[in-house]
Amino acid sequence: MREPIPVPALDSNYFWLIPGDNRKAWVVDPGDATPVLEALQKLKLSLEGILITHHHWDHTDGLEALLARFDVPVYGPESVPEVTHVLTEGDRVALFETTEFGVKEPTLEVLAVPGHTLDHLAYYQPGVGGQPPRLFCGDALFAAGCGRLFEGTASQALDSLNKLNKLPAETLIYCAHEYTLDNLRFARTVDPDNPAVLARLEAVSQCRARGEPTLPSSLDLERDTNPYLRTGLPGIRKTFGADDVEEDASVFAELRRRKDRFR
Repeated sequence: MREPIPVPALDSNYFWLIPGDNRKAWVVDPGDATPVLEALQKLKLSLEGILITHHHWDHTDGLEALLARFDVPVYGPESVPEVTHVLTEGDRVALFETTEFGVKEPTLEVLAVPGHTLDHLAYYQPGVGGQPPRLFCGDALFAAGCGRLFEGTASQALDSLNKLNKLPAETLIYCAHEYTLDNLRFARTVDPDNPAVLARLEAVSQCRARGEPTLPSSLDLERDTNPYLRTGLPGIRKTFGADDVEEDASVFAELRRRKDRFR
């Protein structure tokens, strides 16, 4: 797989184009067809298929227009009417048969990650040919954050993040929104003694001042700076006055409540 390309759209979204050989590409979570079509034209790519992580409009509203233009499969959860290939935990998706070197591409592994929505899926590609593993995770995991709990519970969301946290540390994180700066500002309030948060906040502030995307992130960076992956650590628990026996899900739930009110 060649390096995925971010397509900025709507207020804060990234639709990820995954290019392959023969000028083909897949797109992840196209919430608006126009920027996708413009990117395909600019890069001289033709759409090969579509991956959907969950049913929210800003991840699916571009499907109708794209499917009117391209006769391609749509892989994702059953809740999205345009999905032609319904996926569940443990399924695999082969995007491209071979690389430019004639090597068979590794398939994407489908992970069920409920929390933000009950139908949420993530797509994991193991590393190959010296390339790092990649994770397309929609709104389940953000850079320094995670999605709001619109449908699932705190326990479900935490279980999903713990599942993702078991992937290799070098896994690159391709999430769907440019929320990193705001997430780090919040992380600073709940993990104030963490120097990695402060260092990342400074780096991300400079990055955004230059108009550059902050993604992809990496799992090892998230482990150091994402409060939702650190609910069992002393720094976070100290902020909330949590004792040693308090469940991580309770800490997670309070983190999420505070972030929902954070301005």
